[in-house]
Amino acid sequence: METMLPSDVTGSGFRPLKRVEYERLGVEGFFDNERVELLFGVVVEMPPVDPAHGTSIYRVRRKIEASLGDRAMVRDQNSFAASDISEPQPDIMVVPNDDYWKQHPSRAYLVVEVSRSSLDRDQGVKAKLYGLAEVDEYWIVNHVDEVVEVYRDRKRGKWRSKTTHHRGETIAMLTFPDVTLAVSEILPPVDA
Repeated sequence: METMLPSDVTGSGFRPLKRVEYERLGVEGFFDNERVELLFGVVVEMPPVDPAHGTSIYRVRRKIEASLGDRAMVRDQNSFAASDISEPQPDIMVVPNDDYWKQHPSRAYLVVEVSRSSLDRDQGVKAKLYGLAEVDEYWIVNHVDEVVEVYRDRKRGKWRSKTTHHRGETIAMLTFPDVTLAVSEILPPVDA
């Protein structure tokens, strides 16, 4: 798996931080009071959560949980074991029901990122990361363009389908098609 660093750095002896090392550093307190995640072996700062971002996360989670019931788990802002060198913290993920006491989920039916200041990262490195991981579909609740981007049909680490959904439209989960969300209900109001 490749890193997100330029080739002139990676070609000169760069060794990505492994996920187990990152987790050990976290347990030892090296990231106390920091919002960070591991992307392709690099510890990356996460932007602060603004009120609109937090509200979108809350609404997405609440609506998915209400429709999903006990068929899968909905987790928010928790670690996802994407690979040996990546442990992002998606805003929302729908994962198989399992015992996650000792390890983070490494498979997801759906990953959702809410984006404003992180839009470039979510459309770029994170889309690539989730495409390489065991993720069935990836949604970006894009506050900048006021749309929801849906990535599906993963093959060899690349998303082959990207659709854009606007206010007035509804999106259904791929794995659980009865779980639907209205775009207008998860984006900030037009006057915000």
